Amino acid sequence: MGMLGLTQLLGESGLLTAHARADAANAIHPLAPKKPHFPAKAKQVIHIFANGGPSQVDTFDPKPALDKYAGKTLPTANLRTERKTGAAFPSPFKFKKYGESGLEVSEIFANTAKHIDDICVIRSMHADVPNHEPSFLLMNTGEPRLIRPSVGSWVTYGLGTENQNLPGFVTMCPGGYPLQESQNWQAGFLPGVYQGTYIDTKHTDVEKLIEFVKNKTAPGPAQRKQLDLLAKLNEMHQTERPNDPQLEARIQSFELAYRMQTEASDAFDVTKESKQVLDAYGPGEQARSLLLARRLIERGVRFVQVSHGPVQPWDSHENIAKEHKRLADQSDKAIGALISDLKRLGLFESTLIIWGGEFGRTPTVELPSAGTVSTATGRDHNHWGFTVWLAGGGVKGGQAVGATDEFGYKAVENMVHVHDLHATILRLLGFDHEKFTYRYAGRDFRLTDVHGRVVKEVLA
Repeated sequence: MGMLGLTQLLGESGLLTAHARADAANAIHPLAPKKPHFPAKAKQVIHIFANGGPSQVDTFDPKPALDKYAGKTLPTANLRTERKTGAAFPSPFKFKKYGESGLEVSEIFANTAKHIDDICVIRSMHADVPNHEPSFLLMNTGEPRLIRPSVGSWVTYGLGTENQNLPGFVTMCPGGYPLQESQNWQAGFLPGVYQGTYIDTKHTDVEKLIEFVKNKTAPGPAQRKQLDLLAKLNEMHQTERPNDPQLEARIQSFELAYRMQTEASDAFDVTKESKQVLDAYGPGEQARSLLLARRLIERGVRFVQVSHGPVQPWDSHENIAKEHKRLADQSDKAIGALISDLKRLGLFESTLIIWGGEFGRTPTVELPSAGTVSTATGRDHNHWGFTVWLAGGGVKGGQAVGATDEFGYKAVENMVHVHDLHATILRLLGFDHEKFTYRYAGRDFRLTDVHGRVVKEVLA
């Protein structure tokens, strides 16, 4: 209470800096709801992470020129990617125009395409290198090499969360970790309370989804006494280690786990949904994950990331016709249902939805080589040009922003780097990415490092 009074006095006197005011508030209530720099429609985020790199020319960026050069060398030289590629490889899927906007979408995303007038397709994305590990980190943390806070951690740090009985940042992946594992949702140098909470949505039992969420040996009052005693012991320990972020994160995690007992079971129980809703999302782990994402957003969780599966399932080096169709079948119906469901609940305008992978794939076929692929039926990684789409809070739908060349190899028009995407996401949430910083090791760090521009065409 004394700290609160001192904070108010110093703030009114002008002696407390903006950083100090923020640090003081976060120290007292680290997950309390906070206001962004300016008003914004988007207040929550669902990131549908198609980990592995979906092909832009088989999903949301049609390239009829590939049919003309099918099986032939492109008139432009193949760009350097991770592995050797050969002739032009037309998409095995048909594209069709949807909505009033008439944007073309692949047949494998027909349900998602029904909402194309609400979707902004960025066709001119590009990253740094054609390798999964650094590209995963770049997309999820803004830094391809070093330990940095994830996008979800930054958003939760900036906005807090509306529900103190659930984590502010939840990341879901059925069957195990995606590549780079917990580095994708790490808090980095931010306080540990902002790190994502991982949920394996392969499980349907709540106690397996969130291990040890319930204490079966002690009733609530006894647990509270145990936690109070533990808090006193930790405070004594902390006086000798005042700047130990891991200790502070552990203290916060015990308290959150205690509070979660009252609400987690309800939030993760999809059987409480009507048959109509369950049928709309369809069967399977992706459907359940996206339905859980909606239930968490509905309960005030700030940032939810849904990865498709362990490691990099969209990494179709072979048999892309079969693999991309299979993966889209697992997610397309549920994505369409998610958008409809958010609209039904009045949450679409306040929820920013992001879909995409860490990079795209080559419009040329990957050549067979020892130890990699045996048939020329897939595509290599492609960081030169790929697609990400956004919908919901503050997004101007029914449009394509930027473009790749006529073959879909490289972004050439209104190029959007991952830093630009992050700057735009923060703008949609009400933040100036250049002023949204955290002081660490004597420097003011930000999600976009020293890069990034807001892609204004995305904004409604």
